[in-house]
Amino acid sequence: MAKVILKAQDLDGYLKAEDKETLEGMNATFSRALELFSVLSDPARSSRHDSAKADLISLFNEMGHAMQKIVAREERVHVYSFSTPREVHGEVSRLIAKLRDVRTEHPEFVYYTQRAYELLFTFAFGASAPERNHFVVRTPVTLPVVNFAVHKIPDVDERIENAVMCVMLRGALLPAMIMSKEIQEYSSHGYVTPFALFKISRDDTKEEKNMEYVLDLDRSYFDAASMDGKDLFFADPMNATGGSLVTVVKYLLDHGVRPRSIKFFNTISVLKGALRIVRALDMAEIYTLWMDPVLNTKAYILPGLGDAGDRINGRDGEKPRNIIQLIADYGTQILSLYREQVRKIESTVLGA
Repeated sequence: MAKVILKAQDLDGYLKAEDKETLEGMNATFSRALELFSVLSDPARSSRHDSAKADLISLFNEMGHAMQKIVAREERVHVYSFSTPREVHGEVSRLIAKLRDVRTEHPEFVYYTQRAYELLFTFAFGASAPERNHFVVRTPVTLPVVNFAVHKIPDVDERIENAVMCVMLRGALLPAMIMSKEIQEYSSHGYVTPFALFKISRDDTKEEKNMEYVLDLDRSYFDAASMDGKDLFFADPMNATGGSLVTVVKYLLDHGVRPRSIKFFNTISVLKGALRIVRALDMAEIYTLWMDPVLNTKAYILPGLGDAGDRINGRDGEKPRNIIQLIADYGTQILSLYREQVRKIESTVLGA
C-alpha cells in the first residue's frame, strides 16, 4: 500500500526554542488544573468543590490571558474568542461548553458543530469584506402581488470561488461539507467547492512524543494537478498536534502543488498544534473558535471534547465504513441539506 508517514520528532523540529519553552510553561500551569479536576470528580471531597471551582476559574483565566498574549504575536493564527468584541464571546463560550459536555448526545453535537462552522465562516470572511452583494429573493407572499425582498451580504466571491475543500477523513467530513455549504450560500454564483479527500490517521498505539501520521494514498481521492494555484481550505473540528495537516500539505508541496493560500478551520485548536502548523507551513492560516492549552500523553486536547470524529459520525462497527457508507449514515436530513456537496463527493470517489 502507498503510504506517507510523518513522525512527531520531525514535526517538533519546526518549533523554535522559545516555542518549546512556552509550551513547557503551559504544561506546568495546566498540571495545577489536573489537581483541581481530581477534587471536583471525587464525591468524597464535595466540601472542597466550591473552592476548587473558584480556583479553577482563576486558573483558566490565567491560561486564557497567557495564550492570548502568545497568539497576538502570531499573525496567521486567528482565535475568535481573542479577536472579536467581548460582547459576542458568550455565544461562542456557550457553544463550546455544549460540545465539551459529556451529556451532549449525537444530534445536539452535530447541531452545535454546524453552528460552529457558520461562525467560523463569518469570522474568516464576513467581517473583513466592506463591499456588499445584493440578493433579490422571491417570497411566498402573493398579496396584493408576488413579493420580493432585497438582502445584502458580504462580497467574498474572490476569496471563496477559487477554493478546494480538502477533507482529512473521517472526522472532518461533515465539517468540510458544512463549510462548503457556507461558501455556496455566500457565493453570488452558487459556487460549490470541489473536494479532495485524504485518508489520514494517527497511530494510536503511540504517544504524542513519538506519534506517527499516516497518509494512505490508496484510500485517498484527489487530483493534485487540479489543486495547483487554488485556495486550499481544510476543516477539522479539532487541531490537536497539527500533524495531519502538515503531512497532507507537505505531500502536496513535494508533488508540485503550489496553492494560492491554505486555511485551516477548527472548532478547538490547541496551542502546540497551532504553533507547529505556522512554523512548518509558511502560508498556512488558522481560524479557530477556541484555544485549549495542552495535550495529554496520547495527543488528546485538554480539556478538549473527546473524539470529535466518533461524536459526529458514531463509532464504526467491526469493519470501518467507506466514505459513501459514512455519508449515508448521516441520514436524510443531512443529505438533503448538503445535497450538492454530497454529489461532488460521490463524483470524486466514484470518478463519475
